[in-house]
Amino acid sequence: MSAIDETELKKRRSLKPLSRLLPYLSRYRSLVIGALFFLCLAAATTLALPLAVRRMVDHGFESADSGFINNYFGMLIIMAIVLAVASGMRYYYVITIGERIVSDLRREVFAHVATLSPSFFDVNQSGEIVSRLTADTTQIKSAVGATASQALRNSILCLGAMGMMIYTSPRLSVLVLIAIPIIVFPLVAFGRSVRKRSREAQDRLASTSSFASETIAAARTVQAFNAEGAATARYTQAVEDAYEAARSAIKSRALLTGIAISLVFGSIVAVLWFGAQSVLAGTLSAGTLGQFLLYSVIAAGSMGTLSEIWGELSQASGAAERLTELLQERSAITAPVVPLALPQPPLGQVAFEDVHFAYPSHPGKSALKGLSFKVEAGETVAIVGPSGAGKSTVFSLLLRFYDPERGAVRLDGLDLRDVDPHALRDRMAMVPQDVTIFATTIHENIAFGSPHATREMVEAAAEAAQASEFVKRLERGFDTEVGERGITLSGGQRQRIAIARALLRNAPVLLLDEATSALDAESETLVQKALDGLMRNRTTIVIAHRLATVLKADRILVLEDGRIVEEGTHQSLIQQGGLYAKLARLQFESGAADFAVTAK
Repeated sequence: MSAIDETELKKRRSLKPLSRLLPYLSRYRSLVIGALFFLCLAAATTLALPLAVRRMVDHGFESADSGFINNYFGMLIIMAIVLAVASGMRYYYVITIGERIVSDLRREVFAHVATLSPSFFDVNQSGEIVSRLTADTTQIKSAVGATASQALRNSILCLGAMGMMIYTSPRLSVLVLIAIPIIVFPLVAFGRSVRKRSREAQDRLASTSSFASETIAAARTVQAFNAEGAATARYTQAVEDAYEAARSAIKSRALLTGIAISLVFGSIVAVLWFGAQSVLAGTLSAGTLGQFLLYSVIAAGSMGTLSEIWGELSQASGAAERLTELLQERSAITAPVVPLALPQPPLGQVAFEDVHFAYPSHPGKSALKGLSFKVEAGETVAIVGPSGAGKSTVFSLLLRFYDPERGAVRLDGLDLRDVDPHALRDRMAMVPQDVTIFATTIHENIAFGSPHATREMVEAAAEAAQASEFVKRLERGFDTEVGERGITLSGGQRQRIAIARALLRNAPVLLLDEATSALDAESETLVQKALDGLMRNRTTIVIAHRLATVLKADRILVLEDGRIVEEGTHQSLIQQGGLYAKLARLQFESGAADFAVTAK
């Protein structure tokens, strides 16, 4: 077995991952104190009941004192009321603690995941992450709330009952103590199996959720290709795999519970047989045996419940481990300890200096090979080239989603690795080809990235992006909900919202990635006017834009296989008869009235 396998096995054999929740508990000490108080009160009341029963049997029945018996029954009613109140308050406190901790945990895990660099999402499925945020945190909520409370309560009852058993009859208690190792060792052994299978079941469930999320998001594509049957078959298989993993965990847990209960009660029956012999011999009173019997039942019931709870805590431990793995993920892109401040006022000068880069998910395939170019402040540069040439990679490095393997990317003379990524991205606005629209209102979509924008600022940006025209036709205007991924909007409308978002950001560097690709001819003319105004006095880098923007670019860089193979204006590149001229000719020969090259 490898060292990694041994480490993983040790993790599965313990509840240690749950200890990482202690910092969350410490935030709510008043709730914890309240829960512990009522938990101890309920346990103490339960442990006091056998004492009352013993005195009633030994004194009330033997002397036939009805008044004595009535007083004890009255006391038992009061104890029952105390037990009921204490149990209710315990439930309130522990469930509140569980809800509060899980809310904090979800918030912190989400906030952490949101800061991870794109390289993390290149190799991790979003559905898997969402499953950890939902299913795993729900498992923890149960453990931190009801399960942990029951575990503590039954531990107190078990220890208290065993202590009272020793106090009641040391001789009979010795027999019980001898039986404890026989009970505990199987519980520990089977508990390991439960933890291992619970983790496997959670992993399978996360994989199933991931596929479901992906398929539902692409429902139109699935139906367009008549692939509903294939998708359903794949999901059915994933569900069955998750079911089999869960059933395996259930089998282990059921076997654990059955063995525990049979061992516990079998031991008690044997001990009570000896006690009955002592009563017959006159060395033990009936009330004392009854008291011992009740404490035995409390101890046995508590131990049996603990065996079940152990399985639940094992499942929660697996969930906590998976969430901890997320929290321990470190972004490949971090701010320097002492970041350099970008110059004020911003210039917008961009430079690539001998940049070599390969995506972490494909380390053997270079996306950029010694790329060097410079964009002066206020200059407009277009980047064109065939698919896979590295155009989109330029934007990814400029936004510092990744760092180059060699070379440097600079903004206003500073290496991006020496600058706080948030400060860097504040100086950039992007209009992507694949527009992201959130399931909220149009106002909130335009104001995304500009949280302090007023309604007037949002409406002005929409007006400049030629979006006001269609927004005003909607029943609720800017307060219209657009559905998941903006499903209720056309491609052109989504594009104009993205342009309005960039206009509102008012950043010194503008990145356009096929910014008008989804617009009809009329809308493109209007939006192009808006872009012309937006581009004025700003550094603008355009990827594979349509002919109108390419013609107006100060320079055009032609990329192929991660390198610049041509550079110049539209006319000079056409005259060179190279790759740019070939791409332009293909566009015109296809009947297009513009020039566009598919971006990576």
